[in-house]
Amino acid sequence: MPQRLSPRGRLSGGAILGVLLCVLGAAVATGLARVVPLIGAPVVGLVLGVLLALTVRPARRLSPGISFCSHQVLQVAVAGLGLQLTLGQAVAAGSQSLPVLLGTLAICLVAAGLIGRFLAVRSNLRTLVGVGTAICGASAIAAVTPIIDAAAVDVTYALSTVFVFNAVAVVLFPLLGHALGMSQQAFGLFAGTAINDTSSVVAAGSVFGAEAGQHAVVVKLTRTLVIIPICIGLAVWRGRRRDGKRVRMPGVTRLIPWFLVAFVALSALVSVVPPSAGLRNAFGAVAIFLITVALTAIGLSTDLRGVRTTGPRPLLLGALLWVVVSVSSLLLAAATGIR
Repeated sequence: MPQRLSPRGRLSGGAILGVLLCVLGAAVATGLARVVPLIGAPVVGLVLGVLLALTVRPARRLSPGISFCSHQVLQVAVAGLGLQLTLGQAVAAGSQSLPVLLGTLAICLVAAGLIGRFLAVRSNLRTLVGVGTAICGASAIAAVTPIIDAAAVDVTYALSTVFVFNAVAVVLFPLLGHALGMSQQAFGLFAGTAINDTSSVVAAGSVFGAEAGQHAVVVKLTRTLVIIPICIGLAVWRGRRRDGKRVRMPGVTRLIPWFLVAFVALSALVSVVPPSAGLRNAFGAVAIFLITVALTAIGLSTDLRGVRTTGPRPLLLGALLWVVVSVSSLLLAAATGIR
């Protein structure tokens, strides 16, 4: 649970410094990400936060501000993602794309549960790796983190795992697409369903072709909508299971996180009142920066000793899920006639 900023709910001096540290780290990460755009600012922020935690170890009095960024700022960032996708864009992805999109998501989530249990990966970590691989990488992990109360070490491991295979996909997928003779639309669907991070989707799609890049982004943004039912489902599960026992269900309004309601509301808003291209880009930049602030905070609060003791099994889980998603996307596309 997030720490309170002060007994009266106000920002203390240490808390303000903690927030400023996270914002500064995010600003540096944003600048570095422009040099290495395939990595993306959120992952750079996470790495910077971890490095700072290892070398400087921020003072304990900064913890409330860092906690504020890793929880409240994170939730605001997820809500802001709703400004990036109109409800009409999901329909515009096309009826042909939806069976592949939904089928791939379902297969990955089921595989995450089965393979994760077989590998004895702890529940929260396999959930984060599963939704990160199935839906949209860092954004999905960010959305699920406050619902399941995931530890910083699990978030770090999940993000790192998803990033590794995103980087591989950016290099490998365009080559594979050309080798298979895929059309621009087919490759856009493949990249949009089998690559997680938006920057990596854009990179792989653009390498293959401009049309593929545009279609891949639409499919990728449509995938983002699945965050909503997944998070609601997890919220219900958390409400019914506490300390391993079934408990009385709380009211519906308490099950649905406020930031998911805000996500849908903002998506509906831009559907009715479409912003200009410049304004939409500005909204996207702000949302990504806030996610970077939150992930910098998560990095700052991470204990890498926990990562070392976790072992390689979650990385193996991520590798197997990446293969499952990639193969299922290709097979489903072929089955529906998209080539």
